[in-house]
Amino acid sequence: MKLSGSQIEILLIASLALLCSSSATTVDYDSNAVIINGERKIIFAGAIHYPRSTPEDIVKFFKLAQEAGLHVILRIGPYVCAEWSYGGFPMWLHNIPGIELRTDNEIYKNEMQIFTTKIVDVCKEAKLFAPQGGPIILAQIENEYGNVMGPYGDAGRRYVNWCAQMAVGQNVGVPWIMCQQSNAPQPMINTCNGFYCDQFKPNNPKSPKMWTENWSGWFKLWGGRDPYRTAEDLAFSVARFIQNGGVLNSYYMYHGGTNFGRTAGGPYITTSYDYNAPLDEYGNLNQPKWGHLKQLHAAIKLGERILTNGTVTSKNFWGGVDQTTFTNQGTGERFCFLSNANMEEANVDLGQDGKYSLPAWSVTILQDCNKEIHNTAKVNTQTSIMVKKLHEEDKPVQLSWTWAPEPMKGVLQGKGRFRAAELLEQKETTVDTTDYLWYMTSVNLNETTLKKWTNVTLRVGTRGHTLHAYVNKKEIGTQFSKQANGQQSVKGDDYSFLFEKPVTLTSGTNTISLLSATVGLANYGQYYDKKPVGIAEGPVQLVANGKPFMDLTSSQWSYKIGLSGEAKRYNDPNSPHASKFTASDNIPTGRAMTWYKTTFSSPSGTEPVVVDLLGMGKGHAWVNGESLGRFWPTQIADAKGCPDTCDYRGSYNGDKCATNCGNPSQRWYHIPRSYLNKDGQNTLILFEEVGGNPTNVSFQIVAVETICGNAYEGSTLELSCEGGRTISDIQFASYGDPEGTCGAFMKGSFYATRSAAVVEKACVGKQSCGILVSDETFGLKKRSDIANRLAVQAVCTGYIDNDLESRKKKKNN
Repeated sequence: MKLSGSQIEILLIASLALLCSSSATTVDYDSNAVIINGERKIIFAGAIHYPRSTPEDIVKFFKLAQEAGLHVILRIGPYVCAEWSYGGFPMWLHNIPGIELRTDNEIYKNEMQIFTTKIVDVCKEAKLFAPQGGPIILAQIENEYGNVMGPYGDAGRRYVNWCAQMAVGQNVGVPWIMCQQSNAPQPMINTCNGFYCDQFKPNNPKSPKMWTENWSGWFKLWGGRDPYRTAEDLAFSVARFIQNGGVLNSYYMYHGGTNFGRTAGGPYITTSYDYNAPLDEYGNLNQPKWGHLKQLHAAIKLGERILTNGTVTSKNFWGGVDQTTFTNQGTGERFCFLSNANMEEANVDLGQDGKYSLPAWSVTILQDCNKEIHNTAKVNTQTSIMVKKLHEEDKPVQLSWTWAPEPMKGVLQGKGRFRAAELLEQKETTVDTTDYLWYMTSVNLNETTLKKWTNVTLRVGTRGHTLHAYVNKKEIGTQFSKQANGQQSVKGDDYSFLFEKPVTLTSGTNTISLLSATVGLANYGQYYDKKPVGIAEGPVQLVANGKPFMDLTSSQWSYKIGLSGEAKRYNDPNSPHASKFTASDNIPTGRAMTWYKTTFSSPSGTEPVVVDLLGMGKGHAWVNGESLGRFWPTQIADAKGCPDTCDYRGSYNGDKCATNCGNPSQRWYHIPRSYLNKDGQNTLILFEEVGGNPTNVSFQIVAVETICGNAYEGSTLELSCEGGRTISDIQFASYGDPEGTCGAFMKGSFYATRSAAVVEKACVGKQSCGILVSDETFGLKKRSDIANRLAVQAVCTGYIDNDLESRKKKKNN
């Protein structure tokens, strides 16, 4: 059977690790290693959510991983958190009578076992588990339950034991893990998630120390700044973990990707799930993070045999400064870590093994305990400056738009599909098939009442996340849980708010139509699944002179699920209702509840494509019928909280070193090239909820335009362009003691005069190059008082010759 990504969404996470083959593989472990076919391994892995990289078949995904020489960690869940709407659970599960999620509830456990067995059977049929010759070497059941287990009491503890028994009963032939579950029963391996896990200890001394989620950055909220975790700090966390006996480190995320469709959770998680991961949202190398980690992994791998077989001794020099020595008793080989967890540099004398200067908040790795092969604070890899721009071969185009109003005649008259004498909870009512639910009622007033009550206000209590209110077919206001001017009205995880707007009522029947919209559903916390959304329980009241004079909460309400445009498939360019879109010399702008449509040609080249939606308000976007996700460029990040310089020292949190202050939280939206027609026209359709202007919408590529390197003596500086581009110019090169950072490099007090010539000869005209950073390379005499460095800034333009010729042929054809 073939399961598509849309069927199981994010419920599988592939963590990429080691080389493997198609023959049967044995997987075992002890406290010092994961043992694969008898070989003792330190594993570096990275989480990839394949539906966030465009949904495809899971079996195909795993086989592609194996073809690439990778092992896989299968994290089944079925609860996944992951900032995925509703934590990955389908809403129909919530609506089963008598069910209680993630606890000792027979109905839920039965559904969970059905799902787990299905996923396992699909993998077994495709021979994906290691003993079958497949890539899967570990499997995970549940996810971070220990963080929220307390309120579930004894039922929660029984549930954990049942999960373990059920998982082991699947007979997959590889070890099972549970993350953030200190009471995980044997043979489960309990693991750690977080920014730092060096002090974590498994609950069984025979279990390996595993870090299933090393948070490489953080997620972003609408109205929030861009999170940024430095390469130095992330590398420091990994090195400290391995120094303290770590066996498996998996980055969450290694590639974050995009929340296509309505999959973003939170609530208020943006469509971009870049996560500041080593591979960015579009799949580009996030430099210097990617390269710095690659060099760290290589350094640790040099000591893998000693780390997984040797004895360990530790020495504390003073607070925060430690040496850990791994020794192979048979051969006498040694491998050392020197760590400095302080905010200031430290100097350490190891006697015959040498003297070492340890930068603040760093780990130095010593091969043979006397040769520095890596320091986590010394970044010797390039920095890539990404730009969003029109491709060089493309010309600016003024898009031609058609438009259609969202059909609202019926709902503004109070006509729905069903009725109830109560205010229904939104997600249960819609079964999460749409962001939108109409609540409609009517009020009959006579002249006497109207004269008695003046200055009337409509008051609506809602659990979020957006409310559009209409009275007698006229819009009276819109309000969000989180305001678009950067001011946040949300307290903790409470997205409720009170809507109050003046209304004009008439004698006779007055129709009140309320459109509630969600912006992703909660995905984390105890009983998160029970958090209501929409105008559940209200109240809905008419208020005069500050006092309610009519409570409509328990009135007869009429309901309509979703938008008429959704039902008529306005988002599909092949919809039979496409004729509803009309052309106009003056396309209406600033108009709420409006659909827009245009056509465009695919941008040239192979680099990632984005659409710039600056000028639009809030809504949803589709290309060729494929959803790009929600857009909301009017949500502006706080102008404060972004430092001019980022100090990597000290513990990281999601607010530290943030960027993009005062700008839209998300302006550009990813269009996978697989969504585009290679030849011919593409169709972009936008649903605008609050009012926007599409005239400035444009399509751009994401390109590496400037690359910089700042490498220390003794290392090799590797520079590379992406997307087939070549290094066309060296804007700056200096070997000696250069100053500044990328974009603002300056020569220092001494430098090699032939620096630029050496770099130009090695790199110009090439897609990538490597330069040995040494006195010999640049003809500079070493100074004893300072370590020489090489700083380079280069430009990536043009294409390698073979690619250029193929592009010319394509253009001529």
